[in-house]
Amino acid sequence: MASVRAENVAEVLWELKRIDKVATFTEVAGRAGFKPGAGGRTMLTCLATVQRDWPHLQWWRAIPDDGFIAHDSPHAAQLKSVGIELEPASGRKGFVVITDLQSRIFTWDVEPAATVV
Repeated sequence: MASVRAENVAEVLWELKRIDKVATFTEVAGRAGFKPGAGGRTMLTCLATVQRDWPHLQWWRAIPDDGFIAHDSPHAAQLKSVGIELEPASGRKGFVVITDLQSRIFTWDVEPAATVV
C-alpha cells in the first residue's frame, strides 16, 4: 500500500511529465507537502514506492538537489532514453549532470498568502 507522500509525489511527477521538465527533490517534496529528508532520503523512499506501485510514472523526473546522478544508474539510463543529454559532472568522478539543466528544471512559484481583511 502506497503512502500518502508517495501518492502526492506521483501527482507531482505527472505534472512534470505534462510540462516535460525535471525538478529537484526539494521542489518535488515541497509541492507534495513534505520535506525531502536528510540527503533526500524521504524522497528516495517515495520514488522507490512510485517505481514499485506506478511503474508507468516517470520517477526519474525528480533529481537530487545537487544535480549529480551516478553515471551507470537506472536514473541516468532513463534520462538518456528520453533524449535528455548528460555530461560528466565537474569534480565528481562517476557522476553526470543534465546538460543545460537550467532549461530543463522547473520551479513552482510560491502562491501568495491570502490577504486577511
